[in-house]
This record gives sequence, structure tokens and C-alpha cells, in this order.
Amino acid sequence: MASSVRAVVVGGGCVGAGILYGLAKRGWTDVALLERTQLTAGSTWHAAGLIPSYARSRNIGRMIARSIEIYERLEAETGQKVGWHKCGQLRIANTRDRLDEYKSYMDVAETQGVQARIVSPAEAREIWPLLDNKQMLGALYHPDDGHIAPADVTQAMAKGARDLGAKVHLGTEVVGFERMLGGEWKVRTTRGDFVCEHVILATGNYARQTGAMLGLDIPAIPILHQYWITEAVPEIVERKRSGFPEMPILRDEGFEGYLREEGDGLMFGPYERTEQLKLFAENGVPEWFGADLLDEDFDAVSWNWERATELVPALGRAGLKRNVRGPFQMTADELPLMGQAWGLENVWLAEGVPGGILWGGAIGYYLSERIVEGGNSLDTAELDPRRFGDYANKNWTREKVREAWGTHATQHYPGQDMPASRPQKTAPSYDRLSQLGAVWDVLNGWEMPSWFAPEGVEARNVYSWRWTAKGSYVDAEVQAVRKAAGLVEMTPMTKFEVSGSGAERWLDAILANKLPSLGRVVLAHHLTAGGGVQAEYVVARLRSDQFYLISTPRAERLNFDELCRLLPKDGSVQLRNVSGDRGAFTIVGPKARDVLQPLTEIDLSNEAFPWFSARSGTVGMASDVRLLRVNYSGELGWELYHPLCYQRHLLDALLASGEAHGLRLVGLQALESLRLDKSYRAMYRDMNLEMSAWESGLDRFINLDKDFIGRAALEAKRTQLARRIVTLSIDTDGASAFAFEGVHREGKLVGHVTSAGYSYTFGHDIALALLPLDLGLVGTELEVSILGQRRPARVIADSPYDPSGARGRM
Repeated sequence: MASSVRAVVVGGGCVGAGILYGLAKRGWTDVALLERTQLTAGSTWHAAGLIPSYARSRNIGRMIARSIEIYERLEAETGQKVGWHKCGQLRIANTRDRLDEYKSYMDVAETQGVQARIVSPAEAREIWPLLDNKQMLGALYHPDDGHIAPADVTQAMAKGARDLGAKVHLGTEVVGFERMLGGEWKVRTTRGDFVCEHVILATGNYARQTGAMLGLDIPAIPILHQYWITEAVPEIVERKRSGFPEMPILRDEGFEGYLREEGDGLMFGPYERTEQLKLFAENGVPEWFGADLLDEDFDAVSWNWERATELVPALGRAGLKRNVRGPFQMTADELPLMGQAWGLENVWLAEGVPGGILWGGAIGYYLSERIVEGGNSLDTAELDPRRFGDYANKNWTREKVREAWGTHATQHYPGQDMPASRPQKTAPSYDRLSQLGAVWDVLNGWEMPSWFAPEGVEARNVYSWRWTAKGSYVDAEVQAVRKAAGLVEMTPMTKFEVSGSGAERWLDAILANKLPSLGRVVLAHHLTAGGGVQAEYVVARLRSDQFYLISTPRAERLNFDELCRLLPKDGSVQLRNVSGDRGAFTIVGPKARDVLQPLTEIDLSNEAFPWFSARSGTVGMASDVRLLRVNYSGELGWELYHPLCYQRHLLDALLASGEAHGLRLVGLQALESLRLDKSYRAMYRDMNLEMSAWESGLDRFINLDKDFIGRAALEAKRTQLARRIVTLSIDTDGASAFAFEGVHREGKLVGHVTSAGYSYTFGHDIALALLPLDLGLVGTELEVSILGQRRPARVIADSPYDPSGARGRM
């Protein structure tokens, strides 16, 4: 007979133990963990155990802080030692860019609740006296970071779960899954079957194999990492004898690796560059592999060693005692896959975790919260497995993983898109726009123009934390939209069609806004049960029973999956993902009508084609073009959703027609500046799962006269509102805010920026920021941290450009 439990966790590493512990702490004690051999047998046992809290994302930083909080209380709670060394972490900056990175991090650290500070070269040498780096410009010091014993902390969480009633089954290999008629899952193992409501996968190096049992192509592949332990280092022996504390973990970009104390010696962990990096088990973990290590590969990191011994001479004088080289999971963005599995009911992923020791506690806490409570107390969208679409196949993932880990220690910049696996998805406009100077970003696998280099200017990004020369070219694009016309390539947008006899009733019960009438368009939001924002859609009604939904590119798989889960069983609603069927151009600016009207017989006058309406027809020789009179810039404009086969013709026709009207090609960077001028909210930044729709300032898009998902929560929160997003003007010089920076009032942290950037219209930064209601009043004087400097800021009214919206209605 099969064992029946409420949830099964597959995998007994630190992450799996953390999830079991998290479920049990939330009262789900009828749960079981299945491990094919022994706890910690995969990547956990040989991990270095580092716990770095360094993350510029406010959400990621808070999640890591949760891991530390859990680990620090485990020993007292369970009686199990965890080997926690709160020694701190010191990151050396040898270049201005790296120091800028650390300054930018300090702009957000306080909003995460993380203790950190920039220290001088002299103080860095005091903190790490064995370091002989004469080129450093400064360092970032985290006093609360440290390292932990991987096996001990895993066993402690498993014990904590067992003490509460959860079960751990060792030597129990999962061999298959079966969905039963009642909706439960049967988990088949080498020691019998388990029937459960929820399946949670935390299988580490086996992620792709386990996922394949459920029809999932998990976008993660293991990489190989190695570190060495030295013989005793006399200087460390003397420090201990003299009663000095353990030195912090040292990271120096000079040798691209880390050093920390290990007993009386040092642990040296270099990061291999892309060309030397080795992957593991791309086609499945070998049957012989268990709690095993692989042969060392010193040649791959010989340069790291040479440079490290120059910077830390004591390292070079010590003999190498032991090498540890083994695999762990990696994803394209070096973040875990945590959340619902697409297309499957009650299947949850905790896979692709690059640093299971760092993430074990946090994933256990937040994934159990999502499963048990139905949502999260902070925004975990950055970890949602559905952030990757079906483009993230094994071949794509292989190259992106190699690139991600191979550049782990190199300098990265905001907005930087790396080159591996590109171009992959391109619209027919790609070659022509490349000829015209397009510099490309990537969204959801699609190439999308970032900005356009004029003739004679090299079409490539120069990245920095500060302003660069490309700003003048982006400025020209913005001015074209404000004064003439711009053409924006928008093909990567997510596009769904909803149809059927039950389409109106179904959509109306999901979206918070009233649905549009025939031929009209609205902006509407799919909320969570708690009143946060799951998705934002432009909704056009094409027929009485057909709707066209447009949302952000990143959300294609996620939004489609969320809507599919809500479909009625009676077949009255059909939902189609048509994102790859149609291209999209936006023609926007005061001369947009002059550019577009000669190409179509559709009457584009205000009377015939008012703002927020939709028509279908022919443009040039392109048939079945859906024209929506909406845009993201606050000017007169139309979005043209066209069958992709017509795109190249349509592009040429629009460029030819626009030549006499000053039409200019416009990229994402100009579009971002234009939308900030209008205080338009951006999904995942100014709207997210954590903030309520009221906090995001979406009042005019919420219709409480009807029922919709999240309505009850919004009703309850309406009278309890304590904070809200407002618009700020920031005096800037040389660098701009972009996200998560702290907002201060009289020296006190009072809020944070949700999104920001330079306004080429106004000549200063504009930001959206979450502030207490009493500080959100127009005229309130504030300060925003940018590269370590408090810049003067003030609250201004929303939509500083054309606040009445008259220009969009021209």
C-alpha cells in the first residue's frame, strides 16, 4: 500500500532539508523527504559553505538575510551544531568601476536591512593584514557575513523538521511520477509509492533528469567548481595564538576568487573563466556518481593562483594539502528556480540553485510560505522558474551557464546583456535595423533595440555605473518622440488571444478593471489573492467574444501559465499564446498620424479613431494589422500588431513615409525615459506581488463595483494604507538612480526607489519611490543615494510631462 502524505520533497541536500523544515514550521508535519542515498550526498557535503549577503536587488538581499536569520537560531532550537562562523566578508575594489559598483550597492544595502560599509585601503589592510594589494582603491566590508558547515546545517534543519513530525526516507530513489484521477500525485520510488497533494523537487545535479520525468526542460546545468585547502599558515597560527578573531572571507577581483581561514590554513577558491570552465552531467548524472569528487584541474586556474600568491604572499608559502572539486547547479542568471512548475498542478521547483548553502534557509522559508499560505510576504518573482520561456532549452542553457559562471567574478554593470546564445530569437526587422545602427538588448530570448547609433558611431554598448556618451544619442531619440515621431520595435511583447462564449465572463472575473466595449482598449491588472499585482495587460476587444491581451515580454510563460490554471473546464474559453505570430511596431509622436495615415484607409482622426480604441485593417500591403491607439510614451501614437510575415515590408513602408516628418528609430532606453516622464508604472518594479495595487497607485484601474481576484484583500487594505508610490525629481550629476536606492529624510531612511532614470525631457532624474503617506506630499524635500552621495530630491505630482494627457488625445 502507498504511503499518503500531504507533500513530498524530493532531494536531501541543504535546499531539500530547508523546505522540509519550512513546511514543518508552518504546521505541515505530514510531509516526507525522499533521498536516493544519504542527506548531503550531492553537492552539499563538499560545498565551501560561504554565506555572502551581497546582492544589489532589494528582494534578493532580504531573502539571503532570511537564510542567515534561520541559521543563527538553528543550534539553539535543535541542539545541533551548525558550524556558523560570523567572520564577515571583505571585497576588494581595484578599479573605479568596481568601487562604483560597491557604492551603488551601498545605496540599497540599508533598504535590505544589511550591515555594510565602504572602507579605505588602509582599513582593508587592518581587517585583512595578510593582504599585500597596493593597487586597491577601497573595499566593501560586510561584518555579518560568514561561512557555515554545510553538512551540519543540513542535518540541523532535517532534525528540526523531524522533531516536528516530518519524515525523512533515505535510500529512497524516485523513479517516476503519476497524476491520479483525484488530482493527487503518486511518487514512485525504489521503496514503494507515496501519494501526496504537493510534489517539491530539490534534486540538485539531477534537476534535468527529475524534470524530464514530468515533461519539464529545467533550464539548469551543473558546473564544476574547485577549491584547495593549504597546510598550516604560520601567520594564521600566530593570530589564533594571540587571540585575534578569524579574518573575513576575502574576495579580490585581482585573482577572481575567494580566500578564507580553514583550520590553521587557508581555503583558496578560484573562479574559472568561461574558456576553462567545465560543465557536468549535461546529459544526466552518471550512475556511479554519488558523494564523489572529481580530479583536480589546477591548469584551469593557474593564473588565479599566481596572482593570489602575489596579493597574499603567505598563501604562496603554504603547501597545498587537499583539493575539492565537484559539481553544483547553475542557471543563466545565477539565481535559483523557486516556485511553481509550469503546466503542472501542485508541482514546485527548488532547482538550479547556485549555492544551496546560501539559499537553503531562504528557499525553505519562502517556498513553504507560498505552498502553505498561498503567497509570499515579499516579492519572489526574480526566482520564479517561469521567468525563462521555452527558448531556454538545453543548448541555450549550456552556453549561458558557461558564460554566467565563467564571468562570475568579472565586472558587471546595470542593464548589461551578455553575448552567449545570441542572437536566438529575431524578428524579420533584425537585419534591417542592424544596418540602421541598432544596439541590441535581449528580452525573453528576443533581440530588441536598446538604442540606435548614428552613422559614423560604433553600434555597441559601453557599460558603466555613470553616464556615457550614448546618452546624447538616446536624447535625440527622446526629442524625436516629443517633437516629431519615433518608431519602436516592440515584437517581443507577450500577446495572448482569449475567445469563446465564456471569454467575457471569465476575463471579467479575473481582471480588476472593467472590460472594454467592442473596438475599445483598457489597461487592466490580474491581481493576487492578497491584492498584489500578478500581471498588467493592455486589453483590446476585437469582437464580442474575442480579446487581445498584451503584457511584458518577460512574463510570457508565467502569465500564460497563471491564466491557464484559471480556465474553466467546460471549454467555453480558449486561450492562445500568439506571441510569436505577430510583430509589433509603435509609431508615436505629434506627427504619428502624418506618418501612418498615408499608408492606410483606416480613418485615424480623433472622431473615427479615439484614444484607447482598436481597429483592424491594411497598412501598406500588410493585411490584418491590429492598430491600438495606446503607447508607453504619453504622445499621440499607435501600436501596430501585424502578421510577422509582413514585418519587413511594413518597416520599409513606415520608414519611407516618416522620412518627410522627422521619423526616428527609437530604442528601449529612450522608451524608459519617456515612460518615467509620465510616471507610468513598470511591471516587476513599480508593481509586484508584494505591493498592493493601492500602494502602486493603480486606483483608476481598480473597479470595486464588480468582483475580481484580490478584491476582498483590496477592500480590507484600502483603509489601512500606510505607504504609496509617488514621483520624485532628483538633482543628478554624472550618474543616475535606477532601482532600490534608499530615500532619506533628515538623515533617516524612509523609503526606496522602485524605478528611476534620467529624463531627457527635464534634464534630471525622475524616480518612482515607495514612501509613507505623510512624506508623499508634493513638495516634500528628500534625498536619494546615488553612488554613495545623497542627492537632493523632492516629491512632485505624477505625470510631470503633460499631466492632463492632452497630447495622447491629439
